[in-house]
Amino acid sequence: MFVLVLGAAAAALVKLAFFPDVTQAAPADPSAGVADPVTAVERGSVVSALKLDATIARDEPYVVRSETDGTVTAVHVADGAAVAKGQLLMTIKQAHPAKTVELRAPEAGDVSELALVKGQMASVGGEVLKLTPARHHVLATVKPAELYRLVNAPTEATVSINGGPAPFTCTGVGVQIAEDGTASIRCAVPGDQKVFAGLPASVELALGKVDDALVIPVTAVKGGAGSGTVWVDAGDGSKPEERKVTLGVNDGEKVEVTDGLAEGDSIRQFVPGFAAPSEEECYDDGQGGQYCESGTSW
Repeated sequence: MFVLVLGAAAAALVKLAFFPDVTQAAPADPSAGVADPVTAVERGSVVSALKLDATIARDEPYVVRSETDGTVTAVHVADGAAVAKGQLLMTIKQAHPAKTVELRAPEAGDVSELALVKGQMASVGGEVLKLTPARHHVLATVKPAELYRLVNAPTEATVSINGGPAPFTCTGVGVQIAEDGTASIRCAVPGDQKVFAGLPASVELALGKVDDALVIPVTAVKGGAGSGTVWVDAGDGSKPEERKVTLGVNDGEKVEVTDGLAEGDSIRQFVPGFAAPSEEECYDDGQGGQYCESGTSW
């Protein structure tokens, strides 16, 4: 009898170890019931401004050329000389018709690379010297993702120099893209501003402002410069409608919609296939502490 009892107990243990009770509820699929979040098209304001770290730089040197043929009779400046606008640089004696021509500085700057000496022949369009103008500009690197925001950018920006003068306006804002793909913006420092090459600065561009406009999160739009695509949710569990929209001012978080949606429309908050932020979740580690997870959902 004792042997039979031991055998029954052993069989029960084997069943528990290798054949668990199939009637127990399976753990819930953590992804079950998770729906793509939707957001309503609302009215609001969008103020788009772009602030970038920048540097003050001296304008590049350029070639000053002769406007006549003739013989150089006098050189009035030396390499490295600082000259004022209109200052005499060279005197050239023209043969036909015979006259003396004075070559003067087109603007203030520093002279370098003198190409002619006294007694040498000058020719029309020939290089005389290089002049580094006493002008400065502001230069800021732009992230590639920001380039579309600079389409139709204003021609003026506000420049601030830490420890320098009060913020001032720079003019002639332009976007430059180098051969290596590096993008930057550049604008001219007014002549009455005292600045120095190499100073760190910041430049801020007012890219646009709208009030009482239809706005949606930028995360809901595929595209973003002038036009894009959103996914309109019918609210009945059916596949969302893919819809083209026309876009306006963008502040990096919200974007104006000028056509394609109406106030109150429900749209997917995130473009399908893109990562959506998830909240941090914390769990008991069984030892009196917690461990937390955060990341993205897809």
